[in-house]
Amino acid sequence: MLIVGAMAVIRCAERHKSKRPWIAQLLARKKVKVAAVALANKNARMIWAMMTSGERYREPQIA
Repeated sequence: MLIVGAMAVIRCAERHKSKRPWIAQLLARKKVKVAAVALANKNARMIWAMMTSGERYREPQIA
């Protein structure tokens, strides 16, 4: 399910490159499926950290 969600985020990011620069840079270097697995892994790590700490998700600030 994480990879399916990551593919949806990648499809959206391909249309709006300025909102997710991390994904745009990753797609420039890697194939789409590899980027989806990397994004799913990142999401899994964030989910685990939120579950163990009890903290809510905070949208990253774009500098």
